[in-house]
Amino acid sequence: MANPGPTPNTMTPQIYLASASPRRRELLTQIGVAHTVLQVPAPPGEDEPQHTGEAAADYVKRTAREKAERGQQWMTSQSLPALPILAADTTVILRDEVLGKPTDRAHAIDMLSRLSGTTHHVHTAVVLWHNGQLHEDVSISEVHMRTLSADDIARYCDSGEPFGKAGAYGIQGLAGTFIAHLSGSYTGVMGLPVFETANLLRRVGILLP
Repeated sequence: MANPGPTPNTMTPQIYLASASPRRRELLTQIGVAHTVLQVPAPPGEDEPQHTGEAAADYVKRTAREKAERGQQWMTSQSLPALPILAADTTVILRDEVLGKPTDRAHAIDMLSRLSGTTHHVHTAVVLWHNGQLHEDVSISEVHMRTLSADDIARYCDSGEPFGKAGAYGIQGLAGTFIAHLSGSYTGVMGLPVFETANLLRRVGILLP
């Protein structure tokens, strides 16, 4: 049997990923992008606060841009080899309100109760820093969640899956059974739209298989 060769994560990195998300790493590996995670310290204060009067669609683009910029500053301060830096931010938007990551079980229950039986939008902004320039794109998906019973929500919270996820659910996991309809990008709802990501990488000369 022929040796399949090194996997993308064991090859010389082509980019830095400014995210600790295992889902984003998995999706980059899926499309053959050799990468390494840039361990950027979190900024002080509240986690990615939304500015007063800031539209949800603008918020997700700004936070992704700021992640890329912090990554570039960290790369420079640590004298790391200069590579393109990929950052992304995913936001669940229900009637123009940002639903972030739940802070506890009660918060997760509240979010899932509000999403139950409704159509919401998931925006994932992707930013690629390269040679002093930011290249940006946004994936927008429309998601309809079936009506959930109190028991559905309780069992899902018992799984631990809602925590650490925007909108308190992960489409790639158990909550996939909640999604009645998706118009847009499945990988975008997961956290990294591979179509938009590949287009940004091509702009800086990184060609994919």
